[in-house]
Amino acid sequence: MEKKKKVVVAFSGGLDTSYTVMYLAKEKGYEVYAACANTGGFSAEQLKANEENAYKLGAVSYITLDVTKEYYEKSLKYMIFGNVLRNGTYPISVSSERIFQGIAIAKYANEIGADAIAHGSTGAGNDQVRFDMTFLVMCPNMEIITLTRDSNLSRQEEVDYLNTHGYFADFTKLKYSYNVGIWGTSICGGEILDSKQGLPESAYLKQVTKSGSEILSLGFEKGELTEVNGVRYEDRIKAIQAVEEIGSAYGIGRDMHVGDTIIGIKGRVGFEAAAPMLIIAAHKFLEKYTLSKWQQYWKEQVANWYGMFLHESQYLEPVMPDIEAMLTSSQRNVNGTVTLELRPLSFSTIGVDSPDDLVKNKLGEYGEGAKGWTSEEAKGFIKISSNPLRAYYLAHPDEER
Repeated sequence: MEKKKKVVVAFSGGLDTSYTVMYLAKEKGYEVYAACANTGGFSAEQLKANEENAYKLGAVSYITLDVTKEYYEKSLKYMIFGNVLRNGTYPISVSSERIFQGIAIAKYANEIGADAIAHGSTGAGNDQVRFDMTFLVMCPNMEIITLTRDSNLSRQEEVDYLNTHGYFADFTKLKYSYNVGIWGTSICGGEILDSKQGLPESAYLKQVTKSGSEILSLGFEKGELTEVNGVRYEDRIKAIQAVEEIGSAYGIGRDMHVGDTIIGIKGRVGFEAAAPMLIIAAHKFLEKYTLSKWQQYWKEQVANWYGMFLHESQYLEPVMPDIEAMLTSSQRNVNGTVTLELRPLSFSTIGVDSPDDLVKNKLGEYGEGAKGWTSEEAKGFIKISSNPLRAYYLAHPDEER
């Protein structure tokens, strides 16, 4: 009897991956291994339901691959170091997590000796690139199966197929689609499809429940978040979750991102990401006090590339560890506590308490008094600094500004 081929399906529990599991098991005769890579976006209840549903759909095995801490240590940490916001707006939320989900699925497929690997991405988005590229590099000899992309079936056709074979679940097409992760929630559909409109309050998963204002203090050690309101966290993920809980109650971190997709068209997505926006704002504020001018300048240049490479599925590019090394080195003096004031739908940075505060120095206080130089030295410095300009305009007196 011919041995069945093994296929690993990147299983989220949604319609497309549910259809993929059942179709490959029933119609193609594969031995289906359903694998859910969790980077912080699934609750314990969702993971339990995923396992039960995978077996109902015909999988011979189900596994949850928890890579939340790996995601933090290997990328999220550097996004904080770099204050990474794509186009100055989007904290590269769920899109960066796809890379680590793909890596986890690929490693698992290699471990069990799979013949094929499958995902449920469509042909109209970025995720197909992120999964395919990761699999091509890490599982070069495996077949990549993408039924949703290749068969061009409608949602109703997929639902009908599942129902016909005795599988019933609530796959109601909602007005919005959500991708939830440790670094934020992306929102697609609805008003987002109309460039003239924004999202209504009802579109957000987390509603504003607090009024007034409150002070939030965030402590950093070598650039990493270690304290929230005086409570120390050895587990950085829990620190991020604590900030999210506080900030989301004010509806902080809501915005709309418009940018260029990997496949060459413009894309628009709404998001809510209280923790990323608060942590990055506090971290960047602390760096203004503790880094030199040129540290800030060059770090911003490489961090912009780091974020772009993450977004465009280039995490495995060999230059990435080099950028990470530079970002890590830049954080050696980024220590201290930042205070922010939170209020509904907004926040502001207040102050910094740091042992590495360069504003506090023995040379002088800006606008107040000089201690490290004399008035004659100041005049000489200014005169020498003006030499290039004076030389130019002496040579070209006819030019006016």
